[in-house]
Amino acid sequence: MKGHQNIIDLLNKQLTLELTSMDQYLAHSKLYEDWGIEKLHQQLSHEYEEELDHAKQIIERILFLEGKPDTASRAPIHVGDNVEQMLKNDLAAEQVVAESLRNIMTVCEQQQDYVTRDMLQALLNDTETDHIYWLEQHLGLIDKIGIANYIQSQMSAGTPG
Repeated sequence: MKGHQNIIDLLNKQLTLELTSMDQYLAHSKLYEDWGIEKLHQQLSHEYEEELDHAKQIIERILFLEGKPDTASRAPIHVGDNVEQMLKNDLAAEQVVAESLRNIMTVCEQQQDYVTRDMLQALLNDTETDHIYWLEQHLGLIDKIGIANYIQSQMSAGTPG
């Protein structure tokens, strides 16, 4: 089904954001793993997988609309030097993703592409209720209990293998 070129272009821009977030989560996850902060490593590995799923959905929609997915482009990633900075950088990236999703959904409404809008709404729900909420919650914990206590709380991920 031939889709509107402007929607395909916007989906490719969103794809770039999702792939960039995925790369940033991967980098942060591996840093947490290296530092022995296992709970954060596992959480960011989960976020990486979710970003990959978002990218797959967008690619599938672009292909359905007879567009060509741009899987090579990335925005600059912002790898932090410490836990708090990394969480803040991830939150900033997710806020950009959410704003972009809202903007594309508006264009979809104008072009009467309700299927793409609904797909993007599901991605927005996940971005806001899972990713952004979790990051805000954990940054709030740092404010409440301090960075040292927060890091200590994130070090163990359950029973040893």
